Amino acid sequence: MFSLEEIFGYSAKQPLLFNQYFFLFLFTLMFGGYTLLNKHVRTRNLYLLIFSLFFYYKCSGFYFCLLLFSTFVDYGVGFGIYVAKQKWKKRLYLHISLATNIGLLAFFKYAYFFVDSINGWLDTNFQTINFLAAFSNGTFGTGFDVNDIILPVGISFYTFQTLSYSIDIYRGRLKPCGNIFDFAFFVSFFPQLVAGPIVRASEFLPQIKRPYYLSSSGFGTAVFLIMAGLVKKVVISDYISVNFVDRVFDTPEVYSGFMNLMAVYGYSIQIYCDFSGYSDIAIGLAALLGFKLPVNFNGPYKSQSLTDFWRRWHISLSTWLRDYLYISIGGNRKGKIRTYVNLIITMLLGGLWHGAATKFIVWGALHGAGLAVHRMWAKRFNMATTRVGQVVAVIITFHFVAFSWMYFRASDMATVDAMVSIIFTDFDFGGIFSRIVAYWKVFALMLTGYVVHMLPSSLKNRLQWWFTEAPMYVKILIFVLVVFGIYQATSADIQPFIYFQF
Repeated sequence: MFSLEEIFGYSAKQPLLFNQYFFLFLFTLMFGGYTLLNKHVRTRNLYLLIFSLFFYYKCSGFYFCLLLFSTFVDYGVGFGIYVAKQKWKKRLYLHISLATNIGLLAFFKYAYFFVDSINGWLDTNFQTINFLAAFSNGTFGTGFDVNDIILPVGISFYTFQTLSYSIDIYRGRLKPCGNIFDFAFFVSFFPQLVAGPIVRASEFLPQIKRPYYLSSSGFGTAVFLIMAGLVKKVVISDYISVNFVDRVFDTPEVYSGFMNLMAVYGYSIQIYCDFSGYSDIAIGLAALLGFKLPVNFNGPYKSQSLTDFWRRWHISLSTWLRDYLYISIGGNRKGKIRTYVNLIITMLLGGLWHGAATKFIVWGALHGAGLAVHRMWAKRFNMATTRVGQVVAVIITFHFVAFSWMYFRASDMATVDAMVSIIFTDFDFGGIFSRIVAYWKVFALMLTGYVVHMLPSSLKNRLQWWFTEAPMYVKILIFVLVVFGIYQATSADIQPFIYFQF
């Protein structure tokens, strides 16, 4: 079925992804062994730690070493902060954690941006150097290109996890982990390692000491989430991406204003299905293993304001930015003007977290300004007091978010300008029907995604409850049908999750 090289080797061209059948094969093997060990807490944790590290190696190859490095640094820093008596020593250890984690993140994520900016400003010709690759070549005789800096998978997520651990200890909200293996397990737990949710030590560490427990309803819920996540990712997100959204964003001038607008709507549901699909799979896999991960999405396109949107979208990131950045720079404690400034700064840095490019800065600035404006507006007006007002608020919020997604998806600012211009100057009303007929499958999936997303939570919960309470043979039949449907919808090339690039 799979060769030993495929199982144990790393392929840069085909890193391990949740939406691969190979991952299902590996997880099935691992879960088979897990059922024999899960009654012994320490053995279970060590077993999952080894598999998690193996999983990350299959995702990132040599950069597996960075994960270990961050783990050792923050484990030691945590103890240093906890045992230090003087305030300055605690701050020193915290600054070591900040400098190490943010330094690594900045190097791998922003090196090209900084070097290109300096070369542009000073008319120089500096080259980026991958010091980790140079060290590996000199020490181990490897042949990495020292001028090629590849962003390690998941570094943005596990960096925030380890940082929150050090900061919480510094703030006196958490005691350091008892041993390095438990801490490494927290950092590397594979379901959420490479794209979240961002889990905090205070939420996860207590769970690793509890005995394994999974009820029949818990098993049903986990399988339901995994299936839902795969359908979101493969059937909806990948299909509309490959067959429509990517084409329009790559060459918007070839398409009419109507098609450009549909591509914006398409990307809005694509990125939601892609990222929330990953979160569903991660939460479901963790539940099968007896661990609870935080909810990361809660109907974000139902939001009646931008503030509400950020309570529903990528919840683990938005709460992280609130608790560790927004509050740290003053939050709303410094007066109205400073509050608005802090909101904008937080979202600007949130935009930069996604990547070093002008488009991400603009995306963050739009959301920061939008949050500040809503905060000012909400103090004077509340249009969502009637049903009609609520619907209008949802429509306005959604379109602001969708417009902002253009900067997130487009390759550059010029692409956004071109798309906006075409939408307003060349809409081609007469060709709408023919375009809908030509792309009816894409539009049908987009509509399905939005309709399901907008369904009442109570209805979705009843569907999930029905599945969890159904007889096992019904669960198996539905699972087989879903897997078959996913197989039929799978594109020729496996599409990576969007947030793997962050």
